[in-house]
Amino acid sequence: MSVIPSREDAFTLLKQYNKSDSLIRHALAVEGVMGHFADKFGENREKWQIVGLVHDIDYELYPDEHCQKAKEILESHGWEEEYVRAVVSHGWVICSDVEPKSMLEKTLYAIDELTGLIASTALMRPSVSVLDLEAKSVMKKWKDKRFAAGVDRAIIDRGAQMMQIDRNELITETIMGMRVVAEAIGLKGNL
Repeated sequence: MSVIPSREDAFTLLKQYNKSDSLIRHALAVEGVMGHFADKFGENREKWQIVGLVHDIDYELYPDEHCQKAKEILESHGWEEEYVRAVVSHGWVICSDVEPKSMLEKTLYAIDELTGLIASTALMRPSVSVLDLEAKSVMKKWKDKRFAAGVDRAIIDRGAQMMQIDRNELITETIMGMRVVAEAIGLKGNL
């Protein structure tokens, strides 16, 4: 029998496998953005947020087996297949052969890398905040391939195409989702 996890269960599990503050902040950022998009699309906010929260559950301990170990961990806790599949699909082409199909999966795929680029951009601002950040500032940094060099911009673009959303709109909506959790992710800044 499969389990529909609560947010509390998901956060406890995340912290069991992740001790790094930066990975926890990233998980909280993705959780916030997924909640924002769930509201925008009229979807189940809690489900989307839980998937966002645990999407990198295996990354700290098993970086070379990312997504494969996540599947094992979530299945060992009896998680419902829809949650497991969504988590595994965010690594499509990179470390998983599970292609994002549902809007939940496509959204996670599109915004995972983007939250990193947005966070890096916010940290470079005088305000050190996402609360006053606009898409045009992120786009300026987008063009500098040395800035946040680990962020794969092609994945973000592929995700935006899958979602049938313009890159600027994707960036704006992702920023809006991160604003909700700005304090928790350390990007409220000095405004």
